[in-house]
Amino acid sequence: MTVPEKLRALRACMKEEGIDAWLVPTDDFHGSEYVGDYFKCREYLTGFTGSAGTALVMMDSAYLWTDGRYFLQAAQQLSGSGIELMKTGAEGVPTIEEFLKQHLGAGKVLGYDGRCLPSSKGAALRRILEKTGAVCKNSEGSGPLDLTGRIWKARPKMSCAPVWEFPDEYTGKSRAKKLHDLRSAMSGEECGYHIIASLDDIAWLLNLRGNDILHNPVFLSFFEVTPEEYLLYAQEDAFSEEIRNRLKQDGITIRPYEEIYRAAEEIPAGSRVLIDASSINDALWTSLCAAKCIYRRNPTTAMKAVKNPVEMEHMRKAHVKDGAAVCRFIFWLKKRMREYDPAHPVTELDVVEKLLEFRREQEHFLDESFETIAAYGPDGAIIHYSPTAASNRALAPESFLLLDSGGQYLEGTTDITRTIACGKLTREEKEIYTRVLRGNLNLGAARFLHGCTGMAFDYLARQPFWEIGMDYNHGTGHGVGFLLNVHEGPNSFSYKIMQGRPLPCVLEEGMVTSNEPGFYLEGRFGVRCENLILCVKDEKNSYGQFMHFENLTLVPWELDAVVPDLLNEKERALLNDYHSLVYEKISPCLEGEEREWLRTATRPV
Repeated sequence: MTVPEKLRALRACMKEEGIDAWLVPTDDFHGSEYVGDYFKCREYLTGFTGSAGTALVMMDSAYLWTDGRYFLQAAQQLSGSGIELMKTGAEGVPTIEEFLKQHLGAGKVLGYDGRCLPSSKGAALRRILEKTGAVCKNSEGSGPLDLTGRIWKARPKMSCAPVWEFPDEYTGKSRAKKLHDLRSAMSGEECGYHIIASLDDIAWLLNLRGNDILHNPVFLSFFEVTPEEYLLYAQEDAFSEEIRNRLKQDGITIRPYEEIYRAAEEIPAGSRVLIDASSINDALWTSLCAAKCIYRRNPTTAMKAVKNPVEMEHMRKAHVKDGAAVCRFIFWLKKRMREYDPAHPVTELDVVEKLLEFRREQEHFLDESFETIAAYGPDGAIIHYSPTAASNRALAPESFLLLDSGGQYLEGTTDITRTIACGKLTREEKEIYTRVLRGNLNLGAARFLHGCTGMAFDYLARQPFWEIGMDYNHGTGHGVGFLLNVHEGPNSFSYKIMQGRPLPCVLEEGMVTSNEPGFYLEGRFGVRCENLILCVKDEKNSYGQFMHFENLTLVPWELDAVVPDLLNEKERALLNDYHSLVYEKISPCLEGEEREWLRTATRPV
């Protein structure tokens, strides 16, 4: 069917259900960062393939909200569809909530698949529509309300990739011990029940990994703790008989994936149920109507953020492997730029392919940890840019390549950004790069008393730009999982308290956080310098326990872009000390010309 035909078919279903407006978000049932093909209802319905966007279909009109990354793409893909593009953040464009408030009056019904909307958003929609006299409908009886699924005749199957066991020699903590610790945390909240919907929490808790979500080694599931049982709601075909038996030995029973909603309804009235409202979907939340919900962050979220000594040591090993791969790539690229042939240039997609080739040569490499950002010249100013066949830009021996990438290894997850000089740079490009690098060096060198949150450090990264009245428009750092999601809470670096997001947490020994200041000049170039840093203990004295950060990432900075006069004495020492460490750790992994290049790339400044 064409998009107009799909809209007509959908409206027929809406009429049957008495629905006046149908909301189609991008999420799966777990709010995952990446969405599998089965869950791409918004893409199927609208033809818009961007990774972010929400559609709203009414009986006589249709709309799609997306952000500035996708304005051009969305305008092209929605052309002739009958769907109006709503540019999020543009002057005069209402938010979805404002639009619904204006257009859904008394007696009107907003419908959506409650499994694909976070409970916090569902609650916000109900509050808004309550004021207008309209109502929300997120399910059909005791089953899901999936109108898009009714008309999607060739819908892909839900992923059911094999689940595999992550050995204790890597995790450093058995599944039984983690379950015991979770019970203890529940007891502290006086809760007999707990439901976990976030896939990384479940994978960490059970020492299992999967492949149902692109680049995130997790599997589709829900987990319920009752006073007597541990219940894993998942697709049984994804588990081998051996793993099922091992789970059974730890008191875990596998039940069908879709039964979680009925199980939630059957929790005895008044029972205290611990849930994380930020990760549970709206349909599951409404299924808990008889229970007394205790809203807390999942205890497992804080537990998995604090890597134990075994995990920390493995993460160090992963970064040596990843550092060797990225160094080999930079050497290759520099050589290609020196031998530049305009008839056969290196393109952004060539960069993605070649870097993946080097990573695949590393032992225990499993996958990329996210879609590689390979952005040359003006594309580097687009913060979340990833090249496509349509946008693929050729590199030339000038300006910057902003390369943000990562790997999944048995030893852990990596995330690194290097801004590489492809050739001749302007004075402005060098000065911007040096300021970004100063921010990274100063944050990474922070020494602090235990009790600080990430808010205490963001100034260190932004100060080189704030001192000249400039800034960058993204957070400075996010938590990183251990062979899990590359974006993981609760630790972060940000000076802002974001509405609707959890308050910043205290940084603990074992937390891994990205350190990634940047700067972007639209239409010209972008710079970002990112290392992963590990929080570790420093001295303890009469003032308390001091802490500091250890650099995990081991790849040289771009000395050809550094203006030495802009570095103070401390920053110069930090840069030289870091490069000494890089050469010490990575040079044994390289040979010949590559090792000589590394020696030059880590020369003292």
